[in-house]
Amino acid sequence: MSPPRNAAFTQVHPTMSLAFVLTQFLNGLAGAASLFIVASGLTIVFGVTRIVNFAHGSLYMLGAYVAVTLMAPLLDVSRSLPMFLLGLVVAALVTGLLGVAMEMLLLRRIYRSPELLQLLVTFGLVLVVQDLVIRVWGPLEILGPRAPGLKGAISVLGTPFPTYDLFVIAMGLAVFCGVWLLLFRTRFGVLVRAATQDRDMVAALGVNQARLFTGALFLGAALAGLGGALQIPRAAASPQMDIAVLTDAFVVTVIGGMGSVPGAALAALLIGQLNAFGIVVAPKSTLVLVFLLMAVVLVVRPQGLLGRPEPLALRVVMPEGFIGLAPMTARGRQVIAGVLAVLVALPLVADAYTLKVAIEVYVLALAAFALAFLIGNGGLVSFGHAAYFGIGAYGAGLAVKKLGLGMEPALVLAPLAGALAAAAFGFFIARLSGIYLAMLTLAVAQIAYAAGVQWVDVTGGDNGIVGVWPARWAANRVVYYYLTLALSAAGIAVLTCVLHAPFGYALRAARDSAVRADAIGLDVVALRRLAFVVAGAAAGLAGGLYAFSKGSIDPTLLAIPQSVDFLAMLLMGGLQHVAGALVGAAALHVLRDFVLPLTDMWRMLLGALIIGIVLVAPQGIVGGVLRWAPRFARGGPS
Repeated sequence: MSPPRNAAFTQVHPTMSLAFVLTQFLNGLAGAASLFIVASGLTIVFGVTRIVNFAHGSLYMLGAYVAVTLMAPLLDVSRSLPMFLLGLVVAALVTGLLGVAMEMLLLRRIYRSPELLQLLVTFGLVLVVQDLVIRVWGPLEILGPRAPGLKGAISVLGTPFPTYDLFVIAMGLAVFCGVWLLLFRTRFGVLVRAATQDRDMVAALGVNQARLFTGALFLGAALAGLGGALQIPRAAASPQMDIAVLTDAFVVTVIGGMGSVPGAALAALLIGQLNAFGIVVAPKSTLVLVFLLMAVVLVVRPQGLLGRPEPLALRVVMPEGFIGLAPMTARGRQVIAGVLAVLVALPLVADAYTLKVAIEVYVLALAAFALAFLIGNGGLVSFGHAAYFGIGAYGAGLAVKKLGLGMEPALVLAPLAGALAAAAFGFFIARLSGIYLAMLTLAVAQIAYAAGVQWVDVTGGDNGIVGVWPARWAANRVVYYYLTLALSAAGIAVLTCVLHAPFGYALRAARDSAVRADAIGLDVVALRRLAFVVAGAAAGLAGGLYAFSKGSIDPTLLAIPQSVDFLAMLLMGGLQHVAGALVGAAALHVLRDFVLPLTDMWRMLLGALIIGIVLVAPQGIVGGVLRWAPRFARGGPS
């Protein structure tokens, strides 16, 4: 959540006078206070439940909409500051109750699940809530009322500063004091801090974990709702406000130390001031600076500024890696040959639109398979796989538009760009493990996304790069179809060979037990770094093919939703099986192209599908088929 963009904030003072510096400092404090209120709730929830809650931004959005709905009738009764404060409190309490409902109905079922499944479930909630908000309040932004008695500005050494921003600073301080007293002066706070350190020990002492987790979700959701309600006099409520604040809240939580409320306060202060003065010093790098700070902190101190290393007892052994990975049988080769024969013959019966969808499926299948190689074979959960996909696309596009190269050399540069980016990022990422590794992948992906948005001279900013067309000989849709099929199949075949090579076996050994792998002489960090390079090259090739199929590139290829799409493909197909990524990519893309357009509530449908798969069939389509097919072959499910 960026600091308010008022006149004092956006004006670049040429002389950097004392008044200007003080005003910028106050702007940084206001931004820090807003960030802290939201991020403290996320910190508490993660500390107690160990859930990477992507739906925290949705609770923030709901708090804003509830406040918009309540404020008008409350202020009609009495247009006074106490009534406005009552509206803030009620909005926070209502959001807290919604958080309790979310915890009891859904999150309680995934407390022991791996981080990947938690992320996907909560992202599914994000999609569901977005559609519900649009249904209830409409797709347009809604302006809220101004706070009575807090309009206008005060003079700070002759420079105006919004009165409401001073109120936000005071609210941030009040929330910090209240949360500190709750955590350090109450029995509930003692239990929360104990669960943050070792929730299994808390359970062994007889504490009702379900009640503790529900209380933590209520507190975290209420703080998120309060943060959203406080934004109403400054910005309109909109269905897109959840992802933006979620990213910033994650940054604060990770930098401060996941589970540390004082750490969240310190991180919010740092980021608030970085935003306030960064726009003066480096106006085109403000997004990059924040995520660069997050990356540096994770590399130097993985547990955050004031966090503590995660106890070994809390580290979940991921069951979602490849299982039963044996060399391909003769029957398996026959099945693959049959599938390839069908795909080769597809242009004989398909129309142009079907070929377009097929091209995109092959490209996304290659990128998803590269991610499956990382997670399933290496145990390296990446929340930022879109970085290599997007960098490969930009590498191909820039080769054509800036260097004047043709499609052929551009498709060589695309995997090279993805591999180099993965080598640079993986050098730091591979040293971490668990949730810290996943968060650093998210940070580096956001750095790449921020560069795509703000490096306008090179990337074109939000407009992207247009006119990235195939060579003349490949301009025909059928020809490009066969080119994409050949290169995607070759990339998947190479990755499959790597799985069965000594490197693949060594990487699986490091996945299953890094300590034992190190004891027998394997360099675990070097293996992980090489795995990132291999996956980055494959994803980069997929990005290059995607760029030529679309004819344009934009920063959304690097964004969080694209990374979540790749994770959803693995979930739908089944991460425990090599074919899962391919089946999931086809299923998700076909679903989006042929089924979801039939309804305007496609977000809710997709979100409900993701949640349902995690809860009912976490083994995915391939796992389900392999599990049930033999039973039906014997005459029935029984």
